[in-house]
Amino acid sequence: MRFLKPVVMTSLVLSSLLSTSLVAQDAHIGSVRTEFKLLGPNSTIEVERFDDPEVQGISCYLSYSQVGGISGAVGLAEEASEASVACRQTGEIAFDPDDVEEQEVVFNQRRSALFKNMRVVRMHDAETHTFVYLTYSTKLVDGSPKNAISAVHYGEF
Repeated sequence: MRFLKPVVMTSLVLSSLLSTSLVAQDAHIGSVRTEFKLLGPNSTIEVERFDDPEVQGISCYLSYSQVGGISGAVGLAEEASEASVACRQTGEIAFDPDDVEEQEVVFNQRRSALFKNMRVVRMHDAETHTFVYLTYSTKLVDGSPKNAISAVHYGEF
């Protein structure tokens, strides 16, 4: 029994460190309840922020549904393929053109136990000095055509 206490404490410390490092990348902004569930958590719409990893000064805000109930609580629910993204200039925009690809996945989140992901892809329209952010859902066999888009201009007009 004495052995279990240090193992449990170590696990708690490591999990808190891991969740702290994840919060540094993503920020949970808030949520609203969409459906009451008697057992397990309620179904919600979640709002998160993530900062573009290669372009300083751009933050993106994602909204997506989260299935509640027992299947949602244990991670077995398949989430909807609908999400919204709004990206904005939140500081001075700075980036190294050599580090920014024409098209790159900048956010990826699992949406089911095995085969579904929600992604945000950044596309660089160098001609108009604009970064375009597209969110969509992928699935092993077929993805969803549902998508949302946002754009942030940089430089002078």
